[in-house]
Amino acid sequence: MENFILETCVDCVESALAAQEGGASRVELCSDLVIGGVSPSIPLFRQIRKYTDLKIRVLLRPRYGDYCFDRYEYDELDEEVKMFREEGADGVVVGALNPDGTLDMEQLARFRQSAGEMEIALHRAFDVCADPMTALEQVIGLGYDTILTSGQKATAWEGRDMLRALQEAARGRIEILAAGGIGRSVIEKLVPYTGISSYHMSGKVEADSAMTFRMEGASFGLPERDEYKLLRTDSANVKAAVAYLREAFR
Repeated sequence: MENFILETCVDCVESALAAQEGGASRVELCSDLVIGGVSPSIPLFRQIRKYTDLKIRVLLRPRYGDYCFDRYEYDELDEEVKMFREEGADGVVVGALNPDGTLDMEQLARFRQSAGEMEIALHRAFDVCADPMTALEQVIGLGYDTILTSGQKATAWEGRDMLRALQEAARGRIEILAAGGIGRSVIEKLVPYTGISSYHMSGKVEADSAMTFRMEGASFGLPERDEYKLLRTDSANVKAAVAYLREAFR
């Protein structure tokens, strides 16, 4: 068993296949990665189970935007936790905040209970919480396995001081999974600076749509983006990151 984790965030079968080809340890499965990811469908989960041998953690998020949800959204999330547990997911990735920026401990405890034997991670809601060191201890106390974080900055390199502080404070009690602009060149700097051995990346590149006919002037929902450019994981990006980590943590 290797002494590092390279998790690849994917939202389609093609990207999951590229993650496996590149040597990823596991995938975080979502839909709509272009908006940061929301909960995926059961059919997509089943397809990735069918075509890969990867561990699958499922990101659960009911909508785009902040992480302060209403009671209907919390019920939806809890039902999804149970649904993916029954489907055989290896883990789920969740988050919940109160209006004042503290962790919603009641809901996070509810998700932990509903997850049963599955792994469970706190997603980047952590990066917009008010007191990260208090939140770290709270999540450990709830029995979570992982905190996904960029160190409360836009990228992991910008958040490197917080990442190092979290890794030291965690003392091996929880996995600190560094995220945000992750690729081999960033990992090469973060490993010696933070001591972190777990990284989360999409490894994405832009791929052209198969469409040859393209209607000018029509938009499907994100007019600021070229909607005929698709984001896909590049196996070469994953492979490069894995190669460095394998050498660094052999």
